[in-house]
Amino acid sequence: MEASQFKSDQYVRFCPGCGDHAICMALQKAMAQIGIAPHQVAVISGIGCSSRMPHYLNTYGFNTIHGRGGAVATGVKTSHPELTVWQMSGDGDCLAIGGNHFIHEIRRNVDLNVCMFNNRIYGLTKGQYSPTSAKGFVSKSSPFGTVERPFIPAQLVLGAGGTFFARTLDVDVPTTVDCLVAAQQHKGCSIVECLVNCVIFNNGTHAWIADREQRAEHAIILKHGEKMIFGKDRDKGLAVEIDPVTFVPKMIVVPTDDPRVLVHDAHQPDPTLHRFLALMGQHRFVSVNAEVTDDLPVALGVIRSVEAETYDEAVNDQIADVRAKSKAKTFDELTATLETWTM
Repeated sequence: MEASQFKSDQYVRFCPGCGDHAICMALQKAMAQIGIAPHQVAVISGIGCSSRMPHYLNTYGFNTIHGRGGAVATGVKTSHPELTVWQMSGDGDCLAIGGNHFIHEIRRNVDLNVCMFNNRIYGLTKGQYSPTSAKGFVSKSSPFGTVERPFIPAQLVLGAGGTFFARTLDVDVPTTVDCLVAAQQHKGCSIVECLVNCVIFNNGTHAWIADREQRAEHAIILKHGEKMIFGKDRDKGLAVEIDPVTFVPKMIVVPTDDPRVLVHDAHQPDPTLHRFLALMGQHRFVSVNAEVTDDLPVALGVIRSVEAETYDEAVNDQIADVRAKSKAKTFDELTATLETWTM
């Protein structure tokens, strides 16, 4: 299939230069690569810049109310398990008003593909701080700097028992396509954190990894079964070291010829190492005054992908089992088995 088959006839209204353009293009390419026909796909969203995505994709789509994309997407997938369901959401829509739905769709492991656009700002409503804005961030709703500590999306996903987590960057379309294809192929709740730039209200929020030269030193693209190597000259590797005093394990950077360099295993059921990887470099996003105390890179690519029973599968299996065992085969027969009164 061709990416053009997934483009709608609607004018794309993202601001010029907005990172959402790149994710939209990557999503169209990923859908074409997956090979599922447009009429077999449903795209559900809440409210926000990224939540306009259903308008720009030639699939079934529904623009819900603020923060409720997860609830509607769960209903769509449970009632129509044959559909491939994508949920489009932003860091505000998904982690603030929609936070409760977000953690429970992960906990239930609903077979959804969730793209969470993270620009660390409320862009649609013109520049208020969001749940992922760094502490001390100055915005229209925090003129002296927000005093709140931000969510780290990966920490929230893994804490809720997530079976799939990937992170990508708007300017890296090939990695984005790979992550989106892997998300769709995963059976369960797939969360893809899309780091995007808001050119109007938070320009440059990811500059230190968005710049191609800096990205080689400050980011690592993880691939299952491959060594964790990064750097402009591919001369750095990741390993785990146990602190001799506290006995706490930590990630460290070592030369690539060090035998301790790790091989990425995205399918490891134990999330310990996945958590280490997902949290690397995140201190840079926690506070505007954060000191960089290590040279650990930000992990991009598929960090975790493990199998587990899905909610929609369990619900439909239960319905089929109850139907098979029930003597009542119609609604009238069912009501006849219940307690009745004559008035």
